[in-house]
Amino acid sequence: MKTQYYTATSLDGFIATEDDSLDWLFPLGDVNETGYPLFIAEVGAIAMGSATYEWMLRHTDKITDQQAGTPWPYSQPTWVFSTRSLPLVQNTDIRLVRGDVRAIHTDMRHAANSKNIWIVGGGDLAGQFYDAGLLDEVIVQVGSVTLGRGKPLFPRRVTNPPLQLIAVRKIGLGFAELRYDVPKGVQADSA
Repeated sequence: MKTQYYTATSLDGFIATEDDSLDWLFPLGDVNETGYPLFIAEVGAIAMGSATYEWMLRHTDKITDQQAGTPWPYSQPTWVFSTRSLPLVQNTDIRLVRGDVRAIHTDMRHAANSKNIWIVGGGDLAGQFYDAGLLDEVIVQVGSVTLGRGKPLFPRRVTNPPLQLIAVRKIGLGFAELRYDVPKGVQADSA
C-alpha cells in the first residue's frame, strides 16, 4: 500500500492555469494511452482538494462516461479536503473533511483495503501529506507545453534528501512520465 501523488504538469511546473483550467492538458494525448488505467486499478481510496473537486463537478462531460450515465468517474471512496460546504454527487462515497491529513489518512488506509491511496490534487494537498511523512511516491506526467504561471505542481522545497527517481517513460509525443520515491523520515525544507 502506497500513498501516491499522481498528476500531470506543464514543462514549467504548473498543474493548472491560475483560473484552474486544464484545457492545455487534453490536446496532449489520450489518457488510456498512459499508465493511468493500470494506476487507477490499484487505487483503493482518493483524496483531493476543493478546487480539484469543483473542477471535476464543472467538467464531468470530459471525465465521465456520459453514455453509461456515470455522474462521477471514481468508484473508490473519495475524501475532499475543504473548509467550506460543497455539493455532493448522489450515489457516491464522497466525504467532505477538514483538518490535519494525518487523522484522515488513517481512515483512508482502512477504506483502501491494502490498495493505494491517490492524492489527486492539488499540489498543496500533496504537500501536506509530504509534510506529515505520509507521501510514498510521486508520479508526474510532464506535458510538452509551458503555461508561464498557474497552480504549482508541488509548492514545497524538497532538496535534502531529494526525491529518488525510479523510472522514466515516454508517452506518445506529448508526455514524459517520471516516478519518484519519497525518502522516509523526511520533512519539507520549507513551505
